[in-house]
Amino acid sequence: MLNRRHLLATAAAAVASAPAAFGAGRAAAQGSLPKGSPSEGAKLTRLLDAFWAEDLRRSPQQATDLGLDTGANADLKRKLDDVTARGIEDARALVARRARQLAAIDRKALTGMDAVNYDTVAYMNESTRRVLALDIGGTDGFSPSCYVISPITGAYEVIPDFLENKHKVEDAEGADAYLARLEGFAGALDANTARFAHDRAQGVLPPDFILDITLTQMGQLRRPAPESALVKAVADRARAKGLSDRYGAQAARIYEGKVLPALDRQIEAVKAARAQAQHLPGISRFQKGAEFYAANLRYTTTTDMTPAQVHQLGLDEAKEIGARLDVLLKAQGLTQGSTGQRIQALFKDPAQFFPNTPAGKAELLAYLQAKLAAVKTRLPQMFDHIPPYAVEARAVPPDIDSGAPGAYSESPSLDGTRPGYIRFNLHDTAEWPRWNLDTTLYHEGLPGHQLQGGLALQSTEIPILRRNMYLSAYGEGWALYAEQLANELGMYDDNPLGRIGWLKGQMFRAGRCIVDTGMHTMGWSQEKAIAVLGDLTGDAVGFTTREVNRYCAIPAQACSYKIGHTYWNRQRDKARAALGARFDIKKFHDAGLLAGAMPLDVLGGRVDDYIAAAKG
Repeated sequence: MLNRRHLLATAAAAVASAPAAFGAGRAAAQGSLPKGSPSEGAKLTRLLDAFWAEDLRRSPQQATDLGLDTGANADLKRKLDDVTARGIEDARALVARRARQLAAIDRKALTGMDAVNYDTVAYMNESTRRVLALDIGGTDGFSPSCYVISPITGAYEVIPDFLENKHKVEDAEGADAYLARLEGFAGALDANTARFAHDRAQGVLPPDFILDITLTQMGQLRRPAPESALVKAVADRARAKGLSDRYGAQAARIYEGKVLPALDRQIEAVKAARAQAQHLPGISRFQKGAEFYAANLRYTTTTDMTPAQVHQLGLDEAKEIGARLDVLLKAQGLTQGSTGQRIQALFKDPAQFFPNTPAGKAELLAYLQAKLAAVKTRLPQMFDHIPPYAVEARAVPPDIDSGAPGAYSESPSLDGTRPGYIRFNLHDTAEWPRWNLDTTLYHEGLPGHQLQGGLALQSTEIPILRRNMYLSAYGEGWALYAEQLANELGMYDDNPLGRIGWLKGQMFRAGRCIVDTGMHTMGWSQEKAIAVLGDLTGDAVGFTTREVNRYCAIPAQACSYKIGHTYWNRQRDKARAALGARFDIKKFHDAGLLAGAMPLDVLGGRVDDYIAAAKG
C-alpha cells in the first residue's frame, strides 16, 4: 500500500522550481491565462502548473514531506493542513472551479502526454467532487473515508508521526516551526472532533470495534509531557543541534496546555458516541452509505464496476489462484484441508520466524534490506529505467502499529535527505514468516511502489502536478503485478515456500474484493469477513482482524488492488497477442510507467499507442 495522506494527491517538483512555479501559477489558477497561448497543450500545462502551486500552498504537510517547505514556501514549515469545516468547504469550491477551468480546454485538440494529463486530472477531480459532495468524513486519509476519526484516519493518528519523523529540526527556525505545528496539532484535533460531531448528527458513526481501537490508540498517545514522544522529538533534536533547552520546556507547556486538553475533548466525544455505535460494519446502514461506497469505488478503482461485479471478480480470482496453490502445497506434502488450513500449517514451523524482540525485529529488517539489494540487480532484465535513490525497510512506529496496515511505502523527499521507506508492521513478528516477507517487500519496494513512484518523481516529462499523484488501482495494481514480476525474475527459483507466499498474497487481494463488498453492500458481519478471509489465506487471526478493520475504516479502497492487477495483466496479454515476436517487455513497461499514474482506461490507451508504434 502506498501511503498518501491527501485526498486530492499532489505531485513533486525540483526544490528550486517550487517558488517559481508558485509565483508564475497564481494568475492561471484564477483563470487569467495570457492571450495568444500557442496551443491547447500549452494552456493545459500552464493550468496544471498553477494547480500544483495552489496545492502546495494548501498542503503544508505535503510540502514538508517532499522537502519543498523552503524559499518562498518556507512559511509552510510552521503550518499544518486545514481540516476545519472551512477547509473542507474550500476543497469543494476548489474542485468545482477546476472543473470549469478544465472544461475551457479543447480536449479534442490534445494528443500524447497532453491527453494523458488532461484525462487523468479531469477524472480524479470529478471523482473527488463526488466524494466531497456527500459531506461526510475527513480529508486527511490516504484514501477517502466516511470516518474522520478511526484507527487510520484523523490528526491524532497522522500528526505525531509526521512531527516526529518528517519535520526537520536542523536549526532554531526548524525548532520554532515545530512548536508552531505542535500548537496547530491541538487545533487540528478540535477540528476533527467538530467534524466527528457533524457526521454523527447525520447518523455516520464507526462500528463499536473501530471506536474501541481508536480509543486504545488515543490512550497510547496520551502520555505525561516527560514521556511524550511529541515533546521528546523536539527536545532531543534541539539539544543535538546545540540549541537552547527552552524548546523542550516550551513544547511541554504547549503539549500540556493545548494538545492534551484537545485530545481529552476528542476522547470524550468518541467515548460518548461509543454508547450508540452498532456492531455491524457495513456503511450501507447509513443514509448516504451506498452513495459513498459507489463514489469511493470509482475514486479508488478508476472503473465503473458495480459492487456485485467486484465481488464476482474476487470469487473468480480466488478460484484460479487456489488451484495454483493446491499444486504447490501438495508438493510440500500438504494435501488435507482447505487452502487456508494448509497454509496455516506453514505458520507452525518456528524456523520461519524472527523473535518478537528488538533484536529479532532488527534481524528481520536486515533480511529485508538484503533481499532488496538482490532483486535490484535483476531489474535490468525487464526495465530500461530504474530510480537511483536509496530504499530502506523500516518498522511502523510502535505507537500506531496496533491499528496500522501490515505494510506500506513512503516516497523519498525530493531534496535527497530522506530515502524511500518501506514500513513493515512488526507489532508481532509471528505474523511475518520468512516465506511471506519477500512478496510484500517486492510489492512495497522494488519492483513495486518505489520503482513505479520513483520513475514518476524523477521524470522531467510529467507535469509536476502528476509526478506524485496516487491512483490506487494503477499504483496498487502495479505493485501486485510487480510481485508477479519478482517471480518471473527468478526470485523464488530456490525458494518454493516463497512462491507459495507470493500466491497467498494474490489470494489475499482477491479476498479483499470479496469481504469488502460483502461487508459494505451485502450485510456481512465483521466476524464473517474475518472468517472468510482467514479461510482463504491462512493468516494469523490478529493480522486478518486488523485488515478487515482497515476495510471498515476506508470502504472500497481495498478492492483496487486486484482490479488493477487484473487490468495490468490484460494489457500485457493484449500487447503480446498483437505483437508476437515484436513484443518487448521493457518497452511495455515504459508505456505503462513513464507517463505516471493514470486511470485504468487511460493506461489502456497508452498500451494501444505502444502497440501501434511497435507495428510501425
